[in-house]
Amino acid sequence: MKLTAFTDYSLRVLIYLATEPDRRATVAEICAAFDIKANHLTKVVHHLARCGWVATVRGKGGGLVLAMPAEQISVGRVVRDAEGLDQPAECFSSEQSHCAIVRSCRLKGVLAEAVSAFHAVLDRYTLADITRNREALAGVLQIHPARAA
Repeated sequence: MKLTAFTDYSLRVLIYLATEPDRRATVAEICAAFDIKANHLTKVVHHLARCGWVATVRGKGGGLVLAMPAEQISVGRVVRDAEGLDQPAECFSSEQSHCAIVRSCRLKGVLAEAVSAFHAVLDRYTLADITRNREALAGVLQIHPARAA
C-alpha cells in the first residue's frame, strides 16, 4: 500500500516534534528540515492539530509541540487519520464500480485482508518506538536542543 504525501508529511512532522519534545518548533523550521513547501505543511499541521496529535501556540515564542507523549501516539492511528478510508482498488469505492467482474471477483477480499494486515503492523508501533534514535534524528534534521533558561 502506498501512503499519500499528506500522510508522509504528517509522520515527518510528528517525528520532528518527537525528536526534541520539550522545544517548540515552527512550520518554517520543519519545512527547511524536510525541504517541503510551507503551503503543504500548513495544511498537514492544521489536520494534525484538529485530530489532537499536535498543539499549536500562536504569537511570540509560539510554535508546535506534540499534544501528548510520543508513547501515546499510534503510528497506525495517525495513518488512518491522514489516509481516510482505505480504497486500494475501484471496487472499494462507495460509488458504483465500473469493473466488469466486480460481482464475481475475489480480489476485493484479498486486498481487504492485506490492508488489515498493513494496519495491524502499524498499530504495533508508537511515535516513541520510531524515534528512539532521537540524537541521530536531531543531527540529521539540524535540531538544536532546548537551552535551559
